[in-house]
Amino acid sequence: MDMQSGLVNGAQPLKMRWVMVGLAFLATVLNYVHRLSFNYLSADGDLRKLIPDDAFGYIGTAFFVAYMLSNAFSGFVIDRLGTRVGYALCMAFWTSAGLIHAFAVTPLQFGVCRFLLGIGEAGNWPAAIKLTSEWFPPNERSTASGIFNSGSALGAVIVPPMVAYLGVEYGWQATFIILAVFGYLWLAIFWFTYYTPEATAKEAKARIIPPLKLLKTRFVIMFTLSKTFMDPVWYFVTFWIGRYLVDVHHWDLKQIGWYATIPFIIADVGNLVGGYFTQYIIKRGVPIPRARKIAVALAGSIMGVSLLLGPFVITTPLSALLIFGMAGFGYTAYTANSLAFPADVVPKSAAASVWGLACVGTGLGGALFQSLSGIVLKSYAGSLGYAAAYNILFIGFGVVALIGLLIMMLFMGPLVKNKELHQYVEGDTAPVFQA
Repeated sequence: MDMQSGLVNGAQPLKMRWVMVGLAFLATVLNYVHRLSFNYLSADGDLRKLIPDDAFGYIGTAFFVAYMLSNAFSGFVIDRLGTRVGYALCMAFWTSAGLIHAFAVTPLQFGVCRFLLGIGEAGNWPAAIKLTSEWFPPNERSTASGIFNSGSALGAVIVPPMVAYLGVEYGWQATFIILAVFGYLWLAIFWFTYYTPEATAKEAKARIIPPLKLLKTRFVIMFTLSKTFMDPVWYFVTFWIGRYLVDVHHWDLKQIGWYATIPFIIADVGNLVGGYFTQYIIKRGVPIPRARKIAVALAGSIMGVSLLLGPFVITTPLSALLIFGMAGFGYTAYTANSLAFPADVVPKSAAASVWGLACVGTGLGGALFQSLSGIVLKSYAGSLGYAAAYNILFIGFGVVALIGLLIMMLFMGPLVKNKELHQYVEGDTAPVFQA
């Protein structure tokens, strides 16, 4: 029985696959809630006094260095342990890392907390991709990916009002503790719910492809390089929007709580539109590889052009929020499709590994551009003002997005099955985790 028939013709798997992707969606919501709560809590109030601009940039770098290091091995660990154990381990680690934020008081201590958070959070996407590759056929994976990845934008929507309320009412330390409770609750539900469907269990246990073998493929190399440029744009939106609203428009935490959700509501729509658009043109007869590239080209262009226009069209806080929102829309629509790339090209047993390797680029780019963002603001805000300093960032990240898009479109190659890798996993013997 192949995957298509096992998932579509079987009534129980058909019902359960939506439960499973729903769990991945909730995990992604929590991933972003834990990731972004520090950014908003430190944008204003008592915590802002402890974290100056350059320190905030370096703390962000600590997160992305860990994210990069973790992605180098998290996908392989998840492929080896399986989705249930691997996903649960990631959630337990990052939830505990989020919890200890409550006990930090210096930039160095927060940097350590963010480093540990990055180690755990990196595993969410390889695990979720492995989950969707196990439960969904190829023509529906971009839709499933869009659903679970929309949790990132929804998490970003939830964080401003939630953090504003909890931070004002209970303080920033209690806020981190309360958020950790939700992570442990998800962990318990997932552990007693998840299983790998019979139709894909055999393939999920196939040979683990060594990292160097994957890194020799054009697809993995160029996909990783493209993410080095594409993904930091999203982190500019999510990490810096709170400080931007305080520094340029002089908002306080309560105002941020009310209105900073707007860009992420727009971005959440991008997740769904990106996935459904691809599925629509596939049904209209466009081949899957071409459909994904068309969707990515449109989404990446929206992301880059929106930011390039920012300095010329932003005149009010609302127009700034809309620019952030359009950039986020482009990014999430792009991601809804790029999340399906690994399962399109490599065997399911390597899908998490490939995404993990590609996200090394995410961590590298995130670490580099977070540090540069803090340096730019510290260097130019005093002489030119915060508005001009942030305009430099808008233009810079717009250019970076278009560079990443060009790499993906011109150098990554077609999104078709890699026959050599598929033949490799069908072999009779293989040492796992070889370099």
